[in-house]
Amino acid sequence: MAFEFPIRVYYEDTDAGGVVYHSNYLNFYERARTEYLRDLGFEQDTLLKQDIVFVVRRCEVDYLRPAKFNDELFVHVEIEQLKRASVIFKQKIISKNGNLLSTAQVVVVCVELAQMKPTAIPSFILKELQRGS
Repeated sequence: MAFEFPIRVYYEDTDAGGVVYHSNYLNFYERARTEYLRDLGFEQDTLLKQDIVFVVRRCEVDYLRPAKFNDELFVHVEIEQLKRASVIFKQKIISKNGNLLSTAQVVVVCVELAQMKPTAIPSFILKELQRGS
């Protein structure tokens, strides 16, 4: 099951030519993953209180077409692979008129905050991720 999160491009997201600056796509992808977790019932601040964080280990992004100032975009999140301590997300950004603008594969690792070491994804989270995938 794919999750979709709408985003509008603000002036601050763009370069001098009104095109979304390449690193801001990472922000769009991050927001969508955060909203996906929220949709599953997990707030980042609550997880922090439980000494759990999800950190990006690897990110591969393809830029296919430019997004521009004031564009309405949809960021898709889908679980490609779920492992004991990590999740591989397949993401894409699509314009309002259906053009594929960017794709990404993002590897996120569950980390115990106090030790800053990978740890197994807690069963209550893993259960929801399995149901959401």
